[in-house]
Formats: sequence, C-alpha cells, structure tokens
Amino acid sequence: MTSRLLDALPTHQVGALQWGPPEGPLVVALHGFPDSAWTWRRVGPLLGEAGHRVVAPFLRGYAPSGIPSDHDYSVRALAADARAFHRLYDGDERAVLVGHDWGAIAAAAVAGDPRSPYAKVATLAVPPLAWVNPTRATIGPWAAAVVRQPFHSWYIALNQVPGVSERVFARLTRRLWADWSPGYDATDDLAHLADAVPDRAHARAVVSYYRALLSAGTRDALAEPVVPLLHLHGDRDGCLDPRFHVVLEARVAPPAEAVLVPDAGHFLQLEQPDVVAGHLLRFLAT
Repeated sequence: MTSRLLDALPTHQVGALQWGPPEGPLVVALHGFPDSAWTWRRVGPLLGEAGHRVVAPFLRGYAPSGIPSDHDYSVRALAADARAFHRLYDGDERAVLVGHDWGAIAAAAVAGDPRSPYAKVATLAVPPLAWVNPTRATIGPWAAAVVRQPFHSWYIALNQVPGVSERVFARLTRRLWADWSPGYDATDDLAHLADAVPDRAHARAVVSYYRALLSAGTRDALAEPVVPLLHLHGDRDGCLDPRFHVVLEARVAPPAEAVLVPDAGHFLQLEQPDVVAGHLLRFLAT
C-alpha cells in the first residue's frame, strides 16, 4: 500500500511515497530525469512485501517537493539531500540507498563518501563514473560505446541552453522516454511527470541538474565506492550505451557487482520490476 510523507529539509519541502512496514529496515529510493518518485511504484511494493520500508522522495525541484531556496542542483547538493533522507526517515545501520538515473549519480556520490550513513548502495541505469574507465583489456568495447554515446546524449546539450528545454519540456520528455525504453508504454509515467513538473519554473529546476554539471560539486560523483554497491543496467538502454557493461564487469569485484538485465531499457525498474526487485532483495540479504 502506498502512503505519502511530507517533511522539510533546510532548503525545501520534501514529498515522498512509502511502501512496506513502518518497522522495516529503510530503503531510500531516488528517481531520475525525466521521471518522478512514482517510478518505484512497481518495485517498492515488492520490497515492502519482503519486509523493507521503502521511501521514495521526489527530488529537489519535482513537486510536491519544493524548488530549493539555494537553487543548487549540483551532484554535491543531491548527495547531501540523500544523506539527509537517512535522518529524515529514521534510518539505522541497516539502511540502503537505491538510485536510478540522476538518483543513481547522487547515490554513487554517497557511496564514495566515507561519511555515508548507508550500509549499501544500488544504482540503476547510470553506474558509478569511476567504474566507466577502461582497462587495457576493455578499451575496444569502451571505445565502441564512447563513439555511440553522443547519439544518445544530445539532450544534454539542449538542456544547457537557457529557456529552450523549459518551453519544449513535454515534447522533449516524451521523446526521451520513447528513445530510452523502446516499446514501453510511458503514458502513466508521463502523467506523473506532468504533475511533478507542472510549469516552467519546475521545468527550469529539473533541467538545471544538467546546467550544474560543470560545477565543482560534480567531482563528488567521480569517487570510487567505499561501501558494497550493486549496479543494474538494461540491455536495451537507449540513454547510456549497454556496451559500457563489459567495462564495468572487468572493474568490479565482490562485494561490488554489475548485472545486465535482459529485455529492459533505461527504465528497467518499470519494465522488469520482478527481476529488478529480485536482484535488490538478493543484494539486501547478503
């Protein structure tokens, strides 16, 4: 059963969805772009049925969460929010952080921080950037992925231009969902997104994540994880080229793990919720 939470951080109000028993170990689940906390509506209940308390906050700038008073959309700010959610939702030493897309970037930054309050971290669709560096053995597949990646990442340049993405936000996001998860019906997700980004002010906030990429705070995303980390990636992901998975496999060693999920695009938690939940539950149990 889904419940709703409303709390406050120093810079903004935070809305969240919740599944599972109140006494269960905390799983904080972060969404990405262009999405909302409702992206966890299929995986959250499965983790909840297994006894975990899943809290999925709407990230800064996504209603019902507020537009932050500091207008800071850097990775450092997102990671600080993620650490604050541990306290806000009464996490303990068992708490786990899960993130998809921008949520994954924030989660990876937390995983590389020795101050992290989370015992484990899982990332979906965007791996820790430290894992993407090739070895001599993987330079071939890495180069093949790098050559293809600009065809997937054109929207990042568009989002740098003030005012443009805000004006075409609905058309842009429909295109991205179709390109990133081919064949998936995103009708419900786009409706949830419209609620979370109801006007140009909110659209400006969420595309500002990309405009903050060149800030000093982005360095936080480059750290090597210092806690056990699981990465899940769809084998048909149209956002980040799946060829990078070979590079990840060559770099990770237990307790870290990288898994390629078959028949899934970028939004694998919606396309293959049973498979994703199964991998997460296995990771949580180890």
